[in-house]
Amino acid sequence: MATDELSQKLSRRLQIEEGTEEPVALDCTEQEGENGEKETTANADSELGAKLLRRGELNEGQAEPCQPSTKVFNPYTEFKEFSRKQIKDMEKMFKMYDTGKDNYIDLMELKLMMEKLGAPQTHIGLKNMIKEVDEDLDNKLNFREFLMIFRKAAAGELAEDSGLSVLARLSEIDVSAEGVKGAKSFFEAKVNAINESNKFEAEIRQEQEEKKKQAEEQKQRRAAFKELKSAFN
Repeated sequence: MATDELSQKLSRRLQIEEGTEEPVALDCTEQEGENGEKETTANADSELGAKLLRRGELNEGQAEPCQPSTKVFNPYTEFKEFSRKQIKDMEKMFKMYDTGKDNYIDLMELKLMMEKLGAPQTHIGLKNMIKEVDEDLDNKLNFREFLMIFRKAAAGELAEDSGLSVLARLSEIDVSAEGVKGAKSFFEAKVNAINESNKFEAEIRQEQEEKKKQAEEQKQRRAAFKELKSAFN
């Protein structure tokens, strides 16, 4: 019944927006339903309003539609602060809770995950968890966004009492110490690579200088030999 009502409201609002129907003022004396029903309707209207606003912006050319990314995602090159084992563990956890097997963790799957971890969240709490790392704004988590949770946890960028912080803490993937250590090792490795590169270039320059010096000495010996030879002629 609530679904039919919501469908009718959506249809009417779209007609008003497209100018095919005139808006009608609501009777202020109309009685509201139960408190829970009011909250559900308010939430639904809020979400509906946001969708209508985005549609209006798309129609007026003020917003760009979300396009699926064609970039190939490689977690091992993008998340170098984590070890291969850590990423494999995160991938295993992601696939375990991706019950729809569509390579996403949606709101209901996240709800189930938090319940199994022993830290159930409210509907709003779950939505806020997704929102914090939802870069493509599709209201669900792909594997890259899932990894972002642990990156933020390792970097200390999550509030202690946030749902994502709880998720990272309760998972069996320890990034609080290992992740920071991994990040430290990653940056140290980059510095070492630069130093090694500079050392290699210095060795090449030294070798070139040595060859140049040997060529100059050989040239001087030839000149001295020619001078000596001409003295005997």
